[in-house]
Amino acid sequence: MCCVMPPASPEDLKARPPVVTVMGHVDHGKTSLLDAIRSADVASGEAGGITQHIGAYQVHINKGTITFLDTPGHEAFTAMRSRGAKVTDIVILVVSATDGVMPQTVEAIDHAKEARVPIIVAVNKIDLPGANPQKIRQDLAAKGLVPEEWGGKNVFVDLSAKKRINIDKLLESVLLQAEILELKANPDRPAVGTVVESKMDKKRGAVATVLIQKGSAKVGDSFVMGLSGGKIKALVGDSGARIELAGPSMAVEILGLTGQMPQAGDTFNVVENERMSREIIEKRNRIAREEALAHKHHVSLLNVKASHLKELPIIIKADVSGSVEVLKDSLEKLSTPEISVRVIHAGLGNASESDVLLATASNAIMLLFHVDIDARAKETADKNGIEVRPYQIIYDLTADVKASLEGLLEPETVDVTVGKVEIRQEFKIRHARIAGCQVMEGKAVRGAKIKLMRGGQPVGEGRLEVLKRFKDEAKEVEKGLECGVTLQGVEWQLGDSFEVLVQEKRVRRLTQNA
Repeated sequence: MCCVMPPASPEDLKARPPVVTVMGHVDHGKTSLLDAIRSADVASGEAGGITQHIGAYQVHINKGTITFLDTPGHEAFTAMRSRGAKVTDIVILVVSATDGVMPQTVEAIDHAKEARVPIIVAVNKIDLPGANPQKIRQDLAAKGLVPEEWGGKNVFVDLSAKKRINIDKLLESVLLQAEILELKANPDRPAVGTVVESKMDKKRGAVATVLIQKGSAKVGDSFVMGLSGGKIKALVGDSGARIELAGPSMAVEILGLTGQMPQAGDTFNVVENERMSREIIEKRNRIAREEALAHKHHVSLLNVKASHLKELPIIIKADVSGSVEVLKDSLEKLSTPEISVRVIHAGLGNASESDVLLATASNAIMLLFHVDIDARAKETADKNGIEVRPYQIIYDLTADVKASLEGLLEPETVDVTVGKVEIRQEFKIRHARIAGCQVMEGKAVRGAKIKLMRGGQPVGEGRLEVLKRFKDEAKEVEKGLECGVTLQGVEWQLGDSFEVLVQEKRVRRLTQNA
């Protein structure tokens, strides 16, 4: 397909600005921080500031440029990820130094961790009475975010968004993290990007905000975007001014869409011409119709084996924190060498739409203990084929997961002794040695594995190749009857005996400490 290009050679790659998403609990100062960051833009005076909201914008400081995704929070972040889009390089987690770690803080951490994105912690409101940045560090360390000064990997910056304290330090930390990540892209190729948001404008028609990730887009380029496409009529930057070219890590509004409105997370590709754009859109629409008709195969406890997973992601929602911890520990202890159980998020209260989006993005199962699921979240879960299982008893919940995992364990193949045979005579027919035998216990089975015994001691293993009852071929010969056999792989003698072994597959069970 047109959109597939060979990997860029290292000399074509150039450094690009990091793309940052700001997340955190409500009222911890995300909006104030974004406003403070905008005011730190050294170019904002010349550009007249950001005159309109386009879902993302760039901030230029003396040490470099940073792109901020101005999304509604981790719901949008995960909604894009659930559609296969990885747009964020770094997450800034805003935590109030007075309020501490809250439920949405934990949600944001779990969403960012699941996306495997570095987290920089902005400890906000340090100017207020009762601010305790050290306690924030302790609480977050317990959640796996350990400060660098404590030997961990997470950068913590104490700041005040309202009083503009340490905003520059935060931005410098972002650029330092970006240097470590070595973010690069080839600007000299057709653009590839991700839709951040789309809307219908009364004056301009369909408009999509796109984050360019590779290459460059220019006015006049043909493109595809989700199930829509067209020709770029105009590119609008975050200052509201029209631009001619948009390169890696730039967010721009694109005018010129035809067809269905794209969704957040849809891929944007510049293609050779409008004919190619139309062909790709037709093909995508056909695939979309087929997928809509096909049954969604999201993982469930009943189809874990068919999903060929090496890891079973689970989201737990419970009524009290004690239950959350017990369930998390109990489930993770069920991990086996073949599949591990990973609780990607465990929280209190009813399952929300945010939980469902995380389950969609991570192909996870949702287990509810003494709680329910919100109406809107249930609608989203049904639409995306997410399994949501409510429980009232902890044992029932863990037993169901255990049973599911036991179905994943490859059956054990064991040798079962089904008969014992004594060799009493020897015949030679056409240079073959035939053993005249009597079945003493159980039965003799043609094709079975045998263990040759001499004086009560094993002397070798082979196979019962030919089994005859008089002159007729036989599949089995029962106890008390005589038979003629040809044994392969062993040198037998008169007076020897052999055990007849049949392989059986047995279901493996999880051990108590698995």
